[in-house]
Amino acid sequence: MKIRRLVPVVIGATLVIAACGSDSKDEAASTTAAAAGGDTTAAAAGGGGGCTVGVSWNNYQEERWAKWDEPALKKAIEAGGGKYISNDAASSEEKQASNVENLISQGAKVVVILAQNGEAIKPAVAAAIGNGVPVIAYDRLIEDPKALYITFDNKLVGKMQAEALLKVKDSGNFVVIKGNKADANADFLRAGMVEAGLPPAGESNDKLKNVGETYTDNWDPKNAQTSMEQFLTANDNKIDIAFVENDGMAGGVIAALAAQGLAGKVPVSGQDGDAAALNRVALGTQTVDVWKDARLLGDAAGKAAAQLCKDKDIKKVSGVVQFTSPGGNDMTSIFLTPQPITKDNLKVVLDAGWITQDVLCKDVKAGSVAGCP
Repeated sequence: MKIRRLVPVVIGATLVIAACGSDSKDEAASTTAAAAGGDTTAAAAGGGGGCTVGVSWNNYQEERWAKWDEPALKKAIEAGGGKYISNDAASSEEKQASNVENLISQGAKVVVILAQNGEAIKPAVAAAIGNGVPVIAYDRLIEDPKALYITFDNKLVGKMQAEALLKVKDSGNFVVIKGNKADANADFLRAGMVEAGLPPAGESNDKLKNVGETYTDNWDPKNAQTSMEQFLTANDNKIDIAFVENDGMAGGVIAALAAQGLAGKVPVSGQDGDAAALNRVALGTQTVDVWKDARLLGDAAGKAAAQLCKDKDIKKVSGVVQFTSPGGNDMTSIFLTPQPITKDNLKVVLDAGWITQDVLCKDVKAGSVAGCP
């Protein structure tokens, strides 16, 4: 099924700045318990009584969710008069299904789900919606047309990744390190790369030869490193470009390249704006990091949840568009716009307060890139 291209929509005029710490014992307890994999409950600002919104995290151990997404989500929910509760599936499909049920049993009137497996979670989603609880598919697609899908335009992310790499090197042997096969984002990203001129999966053209392509279980950096090591061995280290779908995996790929003396010589892509990845961009070992400001995503989802507390009709949520999914479903969606970060515009993430100069410029030669004087 062809994916219909949409014009990205940016929700909210003001960035929600994620808090580095907590001024609430309830919030601190929520974060600590979630990191430990337990069920959590945090009281809403100004007292309870508001609509409870439950968030099911697929794996709270991943740095991004705790540092950026959750604070923005929680702040937006509470600003709308709601109460935030959450739990962590710890990368377990089975646990996430029961976690959704648990959130509803705790009183959640809206559920936000970051899916470990978009297919496996569908029965739990259908059950929630069937019981009158609206569901927001957060960042990752769940093929249920009755769920609201909120994400960055992942097809555009893939296009930006490929455009940046092909600008540096437009011919030679290439590999593609894709994300988890059960996550639709992996294929959205790959489709965007095709739009930028990269041959489709498993194919080559007169200038670009595909010498390796694989999915990566759980987007695991160690698995990505192993795949890259195998591709390097199979091709006598003759790999010219590495299209890698996120920053964690890019770190693994660059480690494999470094072991062969190729770090900084082979263009590598990533996404998410991880601090280590942005530092690699400054160092020159990673070519591009497509930045998805997770504060905006959390804010958009929190505001949407607050609206659904008052009216369960997902089509009435501000800023929605219709999107034809790979499964042929007409999804009601909100798409945010990402931004590619290269060595030429690192000041963007500095100015946004996403990263500090000392972290960005660690081990970077002074004056070698903008933002690292």
